[in-house]
Amino acid sequence: MKRRAFITLLGGTAAWPLAARAQQAAAVVGFLNSETPSGYAPFVAGFRQGLAEAGFFEGLNITIEYRWAEGHNDRLPALAAELVRRQVAVIGAAGTPSALAAKAATTTIPIVFSTAADPVAEGLVPSLARPGGNITGVANLGVELVQKQVEMLHHMVPKAAVIAVLVNPSQSFVEAATKDALAAGRALGLQIHIAQASSARDIDAAFASLPQVGAGGLVICPDTFLFSRRGQIAALALRQGVPTTFFSREFPAAGGLMSYGVNASDGYRQAGIYAGRILKGEKPSDLPVQQSTKFELVINLNTAKVHRPRRAVLSATARRRGDRVRRREFISLLGGAAAAWPLAARAQQVGKIPRIGVIDPTAIWDPFRQGLRDLGYIEGRNIAIEYRSAEGRPERLMAAATELTRLPWTSS
Repeated sequence: MKRRAFITLLGGTAAWPLAARAQQAAAVVGFLNSETPSGYAPFVAGFRQGLAEAGFFEGLNITIEYRWAEGHNDRLPALAAELVRRQVAVIGAAGTPSALAAKAATTTIPIVFSTAADPVAEGLVPSLARPGGNITGVANLGVELVQKQVEMLHHMVPKAAVIAVLVNPSQSFVEAATKDALAAGRALGLQIHIAQASSARDIDAAFASLPQVGAGGLVICPDTFLFSRRGQIAALALRQGVPTTFFSREFPAAGGLMSYGVNASDGYRQAGIYAGRILKGEKPSDLPVQQSTKFELVINLNTAKVHRPRRAVLSATARRRGDRVRRREFISLLGGAAAAWPLAARAQQVGKIPRIGVIDPTAIWDPFRQGLRDLGYIEGRNIAIEYRSAEGRPERLMAAATELTRLPWTSS
């Protein structure tokens, strides 16, 4: 017995030097961003998740050095230089300004970016298929969706003659975004008002200008700064009763009306996977730039209920739709991180099974259903899931969403 106890003790103590060695050999990953840690928490989590999927865990076999410019893009070159001096193994660059700063700082350390802009047009890579050099990443196709966002907002407030578009004038792609917004306005017979903001005070001023121009809705152009101020934007939009659409699901989660775009957090997850592959020995030049292929429409129907009585511009059809969806607190389409939270209270009603609406069901929904199961919700037992397919055509999303809203929120 004593010998067996000693062997067990030896086995238990044998592990501790391994942990110390693992920390000594941990690779260092740099993460460069133009904003603040609190504003980008969802994306940092996505980046870490991607690294974990590749087998790299912060604090175990990698260390992540974070550098935040806190809204001052002029600080990015110095911060990028710090990471180079730190001799990090790879740099994760969040957003176009960060990626450009990292690229200017080194031609040898691998760089993985995540951007809403066109990386070829921005000069990050010569080609998506063959990025070359020491840089690759993920293109989230945010700017290209401005026209679709204007169109979707027009469907929400069809009687609005003026739609405002908020852009950050410091972004390099602001001209392209403005051009797309104006083109969408001409196609729909709308007047487009371009508002600009690169500071919190500018955002306040932009909202103050909306009644003066008679704007019946607002589109937020993709931008790292505007993303970090999503809470302020959502609060102002709600206070002024301005239906507003964003480019990221984090906006309706913060209280905003709706968003249409890619799941940016998933884009950062893909960037984290690429960083992990590079840590394993692959070259950035051999990894083609990934492009987002999944889009999501997310509507906060609590906010929709508030907008509905305030906005006289909402058509009778939109009002009827609002009556139908009143039964659900939140709809998440092509992404369901927030879909489960109202279910707990609803499930307490005897004989009623909460219903979730899903558009474009694919294999991506396996983790979604697993997440529901982890919370105690099993399809066919205590929840019902209604699937609708847009068949890969974004223009069909609104019709599919409308069809789902006609369904009662519970199934017998």
